Amino acid sequence: MLDAMRPRVILAVGNFFFSLFATLIVYILLPYLSSFMPEAYAGLVIALGALGAVLFFPYLPRLVARYGAQQLALVFAIAEMVALFALAASPGAIAGILLIAVTVALQPFLYYELDLLLEATIAQEGTTGRVRATFLTAWNIAALAAPLLMGALLAHSNDYSRVFLAASAALVPFIVLFAARSLPKGKPPKLSRMRDAFFCVLHDRDLASVTFAHFLLYLFYVWTPLYVPVYLHDALGIPWSSLGKMFSIMLIPYVLVEYPAGWIADRFLGDKELMFAGFLIAGGALASLGVLSTASPLILILGILIVSRIGAALVESMTEIHFFRRVSEQDVNSVNIFRGIWPLADLVAPIVGSFILFFGNYQILFVLTGGFIAIVGVATTLFIKDFR
Repeated sequence: MLDAMRPRVILAVGNFFFSLFATLIVYILLPYLSSFMPEAYAGLVIALGALGAVLFFPYLPRLVARYGAQQLALVFAIAEMVALFALAASPGAIAGILLIAVTVALQPFLYYELDLLLEATIAQEGTTGRVRATFLTAWNIAALAAPLLMGALLAHSNDYSRVFLAASAALVPFIVLFAARSLPKGKPPKLSRMRDAFFCVLHDRDLASVTFAHFLLYLFYVWTPLYVPVYLHDALGIPWSSLGKMFSIMLIPYVLVEYPAGWIADRFLGDKELMFAGFLIAGGALASLGVLSTASPLILILGILIVSRIGAALVESMTEIHFFRRVSEQDVNSVNIFRGIWPLADLVAPIVGSFILFFGNYQILFVLTGGFIAIVGVATTLFIKDFR
């Protein structure tokens, strides 16, 4: 039993360090880019990196078949570490833009490989909820610590190079861990044309619905860390040291909610009902950020942030669990499409955000995006087939 669990432990620890570096930088991407360009244009740099990821993603299944997911995870992690280290060296504007685009593009590639490696350790689909929830919990524990570290690094100055250096260092244990131990490869992936895999998902109402629900979640995950921190820091005047503590508390629901939600979905309610509630809560909380002002008490702001993550934690756990009930690591192209949602959201969300900021302000941005997540998310869950 212990030998069987070790690969899952390695993958969970690896996901911890992945989360640590990713969460460290996500809150400062827009403030960093805004130091040498208008905020409305800064989001387009994120979209540039996402475009590269979207174009490259269809080739990942064949690379996995040829080189293996573990080897590719190492390559992507090393490339990410080098890009972050270069950002820590305070490059010029053009180099900084290109390096940010690279870091954005590489993250979904790395998570895709971890997905395949984890799925190879799951023999019985009845355990999917608990295994996936444990994997997500490891991410969320690191996500709690990262904002505190970010706040400490930026307590006395907006020297974002410190954050990039810490993020680069966080990838060192990940690389050592994956280089030291061979992980299960699972059965050989079934390769097919991406176009065929896309239409296969599209013609399966359940798979198409949960994939689109995951896309909505990732729109939320782009809009909130990109625009909420810069709004709270620049518009409402909250210092980074305070924001670091607030963001850490905000993320506690991921640790407390996701594993119990997976257990409840496996045994009682099912995925659909929890997903429905999650979209309603997350979207409503995001929209309510639009009514905040400099007179709003910090406890109110923190409460809204916490509620938004309760909803997002429900949606995240349910979309992950529901999708992987339906597929295995052999369905590498289906997983490719599911994980391709991340770069696609990275492409779409900043463009939408920039468009709104060109003609409006942050208040309008939050009301429109939050309302969209709540309404469209709830409607999408109605097409999902529950397993209970």
